Amino acid sequence: MKRRRPYVAAAALAGLLAVIVLAVWLAWPRPVAAPLPEQDEIARFLARHWPQNLAPQGLAPVDSITELASSLKPSDCGVCHADQLADWSQALHSHTMGPGIQWQLRLMTQEEGNRCLFCHAPLAEQKALVALARGWPAAPAEPPPAYVPSDLADAGLVCANCHLRGRELFGPGSMVPEGNGVKLHGNSTASAAFEDSRFCARCHQFPQDGPRTNGKLHEDTYEQWRAGASATRGETCQSCHMPGRRHQWQGIHSPEMVRKALTTDLRVTAGDDGRLLARLRVTNSGAGHHFPTYMVPKAVVSLTLVDERGVARKRLAEYVIGWNIETGLTGEIADTRLAEGESVVVSGGFDAPRRTGWKVEARIDVIPGEHYERIYTASLQQRDRLDAGTVTLLEEALRSTRAGRFEALRLQAPASAVEPGAVPKP
Repeated sequence: MKRRRPYVAAAALAGLLAVIVLAVWLAWPRPVAAPLPEQDEIARFLARHWPQNLAPQGLAPVDSITELASSLKPSDCGVCHADQLADWSQALHSHTMGPGIQWQLRLMTQEEGNRCLFCHAPLAEQKALVALARGWPAAPAEPPPAYVPSDLADAGLVCANCHLRGRELFGPGSMVPEGNGVKLHGNSTASAAFEDSRFCARCHQFPQDGPRTNGKLHEDTYEQWRAGASATRGETCQSCHMPGRRHQWQGIHSPEMVRKALTTDLRVTAGDDGRLLARLRVTNSGAGHHFPTYMVPKAVVSLTLVDERGVARKRLAEYVIGWNIETGLTGEIADTRLAEGESVVVSGGFDAPRRTGWKVEARIDVIPGEHYERIYTASLQQRDRLDAGTVTLLEEALRSTRAGRFEALRLQAPASAVEPGAVPKP
């Protein structure tokens, strides 16, 4: 499940709003999380664990927890949790405060910015550092205390965001049998909530009164999962995105995860008109929610006729899987996402090649940040209305977003008619 990310542009540049509004997602006060009808122990824990605003951590109580274990610095957690730190360092959760949000914070009021930080950097200490950096009116009057790392706000979703409250540790419980090893966490609390999909709903599910386009919530991943077979089978967000408790949270940016999510079947048959017909069936067999789940990513499916040297000779078909909406989030252009278990068939006809060795090549290319690319490009066209620092961040955001494009899979079939089923499933 993915990753949430509300964006907005500043009211101060009213003429720029039409293209910079990454987040009319901010036009509403964000609640604690999506409504949770099941008032069980996990729901009650999550209501306490994820309030609207996290309280400052305060000083570490000497009698209940060590200074190292209660640190806000991920590197301190990594002294004992080296594998988790290494995973997190490469994960998008460690980049939630990258240039894609930083350029927008320069245009926001404090109220607008805090709504973004609700998911991008939820700690009270992080919000205070951002307020100081931006010179917002309600910024703390004093410099941060010594226990707050100066780069904490830029670190994104750090360990403490999920695991530390009032300097006490929370987690799913140790995988090491009691009595083995050294217990450093002192007053730590284990909760099954950390392995429940509702834990992720705080940032990966908007409430029913949240922002919509064409009646569809901008962030609906948890409910998509709940309505599908994966939830019925007991598969959770964590079982797919944190297997073995790995802190990688891989999703649409990962070629491996995309290949796991999709099943493909490429065939070439004789058409009714005497020509040949290439057909690629793409099925969302493993995403556990819509593929892709929300508006930002797109997957481009293409069929191409290639010669015996692998040179492309003719594009037979192209189809985009995704939710395409206007950059202002007001209108829907198309919604071709695949719900769990849903398929789409992309096909194209062609005349039989005169030479042997020609093939039909199917590809799926992923543009993880397609929606952002359009917004950044449109915003840069009005660079004369932005200061130099904002333009620099925008350019960096566009470069890094474009660099995330990748080829998820490629498969071929002979460009000659075969009986259905003769071409094996890739």
